[in-house]
Amino acid sequence: MPRSTGKYNIKAISNMLGIHPGTLRAWERRYQIITPKRNDAGHRLYTEEHVQIFKWLINKLDQGFTIGQAVSLLENNQLRNHNLLEKEYNKVELLVDDILYSLLKFDEIQALELLDEAFSIFSIDKVIADIFIKLLVKLREKRLNEKITSAEEQYAMSLLRSRMGAIYYSIPTNTGTSKVLSICVPGELHELELFIFTTYLRRKGYPTIYIGTGIEEDSIYDIITRVNPKILFISCTMQENIMASVQLAKRLREQYKNLTIGLSGVAFRFASNEEKEEIHNLFVGDTREEWDEWLKMSE
Repeated sequence: MPRSTGKYNIKAISNMLGIHPGTLRAWERRYQIITPKRNDAGHRLYTEEHVQIFKWLINKLDQGFTIGQAVSLLENNQLRNHNLLEKEYNKVELLVDDILYSLLKFDEIQALELLDEAFSIFSIDKVIADIFIKLLVKLREKRLNEKITSAEEQYAMSLLRSRMGAIYYSIPTNTGTSKVLSICVPGELHELELFIFTTYLRRKGYPTIYIGTGIEEDSIYDIITRVNPKILFISCTMQENIMASVQLAKRLREQYKNLTIGLSGVAFRFASNEEKEEIHNLFVGDTREEWDEWLKMSE
C-alpha cells in the first residue's frame, strides 16, 4: 500500500484528471482499485501513487479498454515495474465510510443511493450484519469522542432505522411456535443495534417479535407469559445499564425455566472483567459468525 501521505482531495483529483468525482468513487468501490486515506472530517485524501494509478487506468481507457479490462490488467500484471499496485482493499469499509460521510452531511439522497449500491453488491445478510453494524459502531465511537453532535447521530440513526424497517417488514413472518422476543433493558435510549440483529434473525427464519425500547419490567413478564417465546434477547447499549441487564436476565431465568436468554449490545464491549464473568454465557457477540455460533449452541 502506498506509504506517502494523502494530500489531494477528490475535487483536486477530478480537476487534475478530468474525471467526475462520482466516477472515481464508483471505480474505488466497484473495482477495488485503491484505498484513499481519510482526514478527521472523513474526506478522501489521495497520494501521489493514487494519482499514478488513476493516470494509468485513464491511459488504458484512451487505448480502447473498458474500465473493467483496465483494472483486470492492473491486477494481473501487478504493475511491478511501476510500483503502483495496492494488494488489499476492503470494499465494505469504503462503502461504510461513504455512507457515513453522506449521513453526516445530512445528504439523504446520496446515503440511500449508497445503501442501494451496497445491496446490489452484497447479500442482504452481509449488508445487515456487516455494513449496518459497522456504521453503528463508527457513529457510536464518533459520538463518544465528541466528533459529531447529537443531531448528526440522531439523523443518521433515524435514516438507518427507517431503511432497516423496510427490510424487516418485507420479510415474511414465520408462523412457527419457537418465537424470539427482542427487547431493550428498561432505561435504554437506543434500539437500532437490536433491530438490526432481530432483522437478521427473521431473515434466518426465526418467528420474531420486536419490542425495542420503552418497555417496563412488569410488561416484560406479561408479554413473555402471553407469547411464550423460546428465546429472549435483551439489548444494552449504555454502560451504566450492564448490571441491570444481567440482573434482569437472572430474574427472568429463575421464573421461566425453559426460556433461553441472550444479551446483545455495544455496551458489553466495554464491560469490566467482573461484568464479563457475569455475561460469559449470555452475550451473543458482535459479528455474524458469533451470532450464528450462539444460536447453534442455544438449540
